[in-house]
Amino acid sequence: MALGDSTTVGVGDPMNGSSTTDLSGAGARPGEGWRGWASLLADSLASSHRVTFSNFATSGATVPIVATEQLPETGDDPIDIASLIVGVNDTLRSTFDAGRIREHLNLVAEQLTARGALLLTVRFHDHGKVFGLPKWLRRPLWHRIEQVNVVFDDLHARYGGIRLDMADYPEVYRRDFWSIDRLHPGERGHRKLARAFADELTVRGLRIDVPPELDCAYRSPSRWADAMWLVREGVPWVGRRANDLVPWAARMAVTQVRPFGRPSGPLALPSSSIGLPPSTNAEVQRLEA
Repeated sequence: MALGDSTTVGVGDPMNGSSTTDLSGAGARPGEGWRGWASLLADSLASSHRVTFSNFATSGATVPIVATEQLPETGDDPIDIASLIVGVNDTLRSTFDAGRIREHLNLVAEQLTARGALLLTVRFHDHGKVFGLPKWLRRPLWHRIEQVNVVFDDLHARYGGIRLDMADYPEVYRRDFWSIDRLHPGERGHRKLARAFADELTVRGLRIDVPPELDCAYRSPSRWADAMWLVREGVPWVGRRANDLVPWAARMAVTQVRPFGRPSGPLALPSSSIGLPPSTNAEVQRLEA
């Protein structure tokens, strides 16, 4: 079973194995043109076991959406393995709330493991480094990502399972790991993620006769394709989000250089968020448009 956002949907890894620049993925559901790491891992598990694979991930999902919309769809049957990879979309929004993220992720992890699931999670790398963001924007984004990582650290300590630290894989910072937008893994990235989880499952004694293949069906985007995507999609993407994200990033940059500013660590944030309505897919689609 898989829950999460566009990475788990498989965006960036086309099912036909061909390169594409259409990575908006807005509203995409698993199997609708995308394959992805979760499907690749399920196929490998099926080489040795009888597998029933359900992917509830949705493109654009935030942590509250996983908790309030995806989790109820999973029913109440026993689960052997469940992946929970989400949080990057939360860091890219001005409504970011570390306390609410913690509450929702704990709820999801508690319910999944109570049904017998071995939990698959990750610790996120520095996305700003992959994007090539300027330092004044990269630092506050990394600060948010680290707050999400602390929550996943706590989940791993409490519920166990398998947690991959993406920063431990040097190829994460290589261009050919990513799709043309640098936000979603490309075919190579999805295959590497599937293989890493498969290797960890094997270490824990689960037999996998045919591990996920690492060879790719298509080449990474060229510099020309990168440039064309930046003009056609990247700049408009930044423009659509400027009103929401740039003021926040500027405030964060100023706060971080103040000698007597408020504490910036995770403990300085409230443990809960009262009065903030949960995000909905409709709201996500509006922000993605």
